[in-house]
Amino acid sequence: MVDAFACAEASAFAEDTASISVPHAYAACLRLAQEHYENFSVLSWLTPRSLRAHRAAIYAYCRTVDDLGDEASGDRLSHLDRFEESLDESMAGRGRGAVFTALGETIARFDLPREPFARLIEANRMDQEISRYRTLSDLVRYCEHSANPVGRLVLMLHGYRDAERFALSDFTCTALQLANFWQDVARDRGAGRIYLPQEEMGDFGVTEQGLVSSEASEQLRSLMRFLVERTQEMFARGQPLIGRVRGRLKVELALFSRGGLAVLDAIAAQGYDTLRARPTISPPQKRRLILSTASGVLFGRRAWI
Repeated sequence: MVDAFACAEASAFAEDTASISVPHAYAACLRLAQEHYENFSVLSWLTPRSLRAHRAAIYAYCRTVDDLGDEASGDRLSHLDRFEESLDESMAGRGRGAVFTALGETIARFDLPREPFARLIEANRMDQEISRYRTLSDLVRYCEHSANPVGRLVLMLHGYRDAERFALSDFTCTALQLANFWQDVARDRGAGRIYLPQEEMGDFGVTEQGLVSSEASEQLRSLMRFLVERTQEMFARGQPLIGRVRGRLKVELALFSRGGLAVLDAIAAQGYDTLRARPTISPPQKRRLILSTASGVLFGRRAWI
């Protein structure tokens, strides 16, 4: 089993789960976030101290359910069913294990709804049954389960629950998920999943066999350019959210958008060929991105995108 699932946190749905104190549960979630999320130290600086443990609890939940869907041995659908039962127990104040003990406290403290947590489970069920998406619209609907709930939960922790901000967040979260898909075409193909939409593949003359190559064809490059441009438009549609939140959350949202756009720029810099090498942002680029974004937002320069 992979890291998060092998940790004590994953014992939330083991048959012999022992009780754990709330402080110890949050401490375990914080350790998981710090050890397995390279940007958590930056987010910790950007997040008010009073919210850090709650953000870690949500991260631990997201990480564990994703590990179940991607890496768990045995019947993953059954694991996900049990995970959903544990979610319901947690929402009723009977959470067991570190993840669900901490999550139950966070849910109660902020009156968080069940739906976004359930959608994340459903996204992983979809991954067990669907390995191709017909259209870009179908892929966007998948992102409504796999990515958008996280943005909405973050907004709710910070006190925002209105439809306008949720809609703007959805654009950004969907764009981030799509940027990750375009970045990982070769990796996903190796795992038997193709997130490039089939209808658009056909329009550009791209076949699945062409994705096995070590270098992208001109047809695939053209498709990737099209998808990158559509994703850039989504980031632009979500950008107004930055001006509709307060404090350091502005910096965090700007960083997510600029980071996603930087990935798209990296794809473009490789000539839209993500088969030859995975486009990445170097550590120096990340540092410059963090500094320029923070200064742009905090000092009102409006230069974050």
